[in-house]
Amino acid sequence: MSDDATALDTAEDGIGRYYEPDAEHAFPDERVNEVLTLLDDDEEVTAYLEAQNANPVDRLGYNDHGTKHIEIVHNRALCLYDLLKRGGVEFNGAADQGLDEADEAVIIALAARLHDIGHVVHREDHAYYSIPLAADILDRILPEFYDTAEAVRVKGEVLHAIVCHHSEEDPLTREAGVVRVADALDMERGRSRVPYESGGRGINTVSSQAIEDVTLKTDVDKPVLVEIEMTNAAGVYQVDSLLKKKIERSGLKDFLRIVAVNTHDGDDTIVERIEL
Repeated sequence: MSDDATALDTAEDGIGRYYEPDAEHAFPDERVNEVLTLLDDDEEVTAYLEAQNANPVDRLGYNDHGTKHIEIVHNRALCLYDLLKRGGVEFNGAADQGLDEADEAVIIALAARLHDIGHVVHREDHAYYSIPLAADILDRILPEFYDTAEAVRVKGEVLHAIVCHHSEEDPLTREAGVVRVADALDMERGRSRVPYESGGRGINTVSSQAIEDVTLKTDVDKPVLVEIEMTNAAGVYQVDSLLKKKIERSGLKDFLRIVAVNTHDGDDTIVERIEL
């Protein structure tokens, strides 16, 4: 992870963009912080994150799915989880397995870090290819933190969250829902820089170029407010087609408010504001 990924950008209004291990959280964080330290130093995980961009970006011209994307998803997943916990939202993945509350964040963190490694096989159906690859990694690292029975249960929950992030399978746990939504929240223009500069003008690339900023914070009526700044109406595709679709089937829709604002000041502004 980059240096700025370990800093918490928190303003007075509660905006959080980065997960800070040393900050105060609304959940037990010691175990997940230990897991994150291991992941940061793991050569195999690092190699996958560096290799998984070749198919989607270099060969197919899609938006970034490599190290930077994973960094953003990992941070937003844990920030989203923290805000939901502060809002009193109860999670069921770890609980249904008889695991500890501390394991909720572990499940989210592991799934966020490993959800896209299937791209080394192919972009198409990559969530399914991620399963056996992630399973091998989990079999290696989970015994450092859990006994056999607990490791099996954590592994199952992580794999459930991975396969539900980008497939027809609906998340059955709120942990999996967090990973699904966090994946969609990586929509800012930096993600599409490489394909855009290479001439890519597909709707995913162009709409991503229109997204200036995405922030998470507490809301008056719901646990989480997602604020999105657009520079032109093309960003509506990212919000209304991609993000909305993932939220609708995430199991978290009732806890989120999404507001997208077009910051362009021209007289020809087509869309000024949309709210989900």
